[in-house]
Amino acid sequence: MKNPFTPSFGSEPLVLAGRRDIIEGMRRGYENGTGDPRLNSIVVGARGTGKTALLNIIPGIAQEHGWACVSVTALSGMLEDIYQRAVAQASDILDDDKGARLTGLTIGSAVGATWELPDEPEGNWRTRMYRVLDTLESQGTGLLITVDEVTSDLDEMIQFAAAYQHFVREGRSVALLMAGLPNNVSSLLSNKSASFLRRAKQYRLGRISDADMAFAIRQTVEGGGRSIEREALDLAVKASSGFPYMMQLVGFHTWESSEDGGAIDADAVARGIEVAGYDMRDGVYRSTLRDLSAKDIDFLQAMLEDEGGSRMADVARRMGVSSSYASQYRLRLIDQGVIGERGRGRVWFDIPGFDSYLREEL
Repeated sequence: MKNPFTPSFGSEPLVLAGRRDIIEGMRRGYENGTGDPRLNSIVVGARGTGKTALLNIIPGIAQEHGWACVSVTALSGMLEDIYQRAVAQASDILDDDKGARLTGLTIGSAVGATWELPDEPEGNWRTRMYRVLDTLESQGTGLLITVDEVTSDLDEMIQFAAAYQHFVREGRSVALLMAGLPNNVSSLLSNKSASFLRRAKQYRLGRISDADMAFAIRQTVEGGGRSIEREALDLAVKASSGFPYMMQLVGFHTWESSEDGGAIDADAVARGIEVAGYDMRDGVYRSTLRDLSAKDIDFLQAMLEDEGGSRMADVARRMGVSSSYASQYRLRLIDQGVIGERGRGRVWFDIPGFDSYLREEL
């Protein structure tokens, strides 16, 4: 039986846990069309919270409602990538006669050909995009652009944001869905040239409830043609700790370590959890630690003396700083998805197993 769990980067899960409200809200946005605030949205979350999975799903919803879709990553060349992909999306209604044409052929000791190449499109990127949007809109079609891994360090990202606001202000049929790490999104929104994006709808991806986790795991297992025992399901939910990527890892390695055809038991889940921990180390923990500042790490190290929850008063005392100073780093780490609140004045790690990893590394 094929393994139904998909922990590889950017893969669309068989069952997307705990994001039903976001998906249905976006669906409603595309039903309403131009002018709905949900058509300009930003998905914010730590690594492994399912940002890219949403970026894979939402374009399908847009296409169901007649929108053309272009998906890119915030890398050098993204503007031209958007333009070329938008032209490809509109290829059935754009003038196809502008391609390269064969004008001569030589046959002899060597075979040769001469080509008449198309003229370079005139105007800057924004002007060329207007032509594409005009063509799409003439056929009653809008354009959704998705941008993954947004960053303010890329000049083209700022140029795109500045141009896109003109599309919206002029009532063009455009939609935007971006995704990024919390600190990268915050940095982008603080750039005055991209301040327009502050009005975009923000979806912050946090921990998923145990009930949604249990539903997603059971549905995925059953979608693969098997069943899972209740004790095993409870163990998998606890190990996942509301973290989508961890759920996919536990499910994947559990499936691989269990006997084909039979119900998945607690022993198989225990084996899956052990292997999933190694993958989390390589895929999430190291890169998360690398992105933290020295003071962020000091804050987390002060938490490691506790189990399951830390009082802010204790963290500040261990750091040797005032409560207000420590609270600045509490907000930073919550914003980055590393920790979360556990009742009034208490915090703990939101990335499962990250506390154990830090104890080893520090």
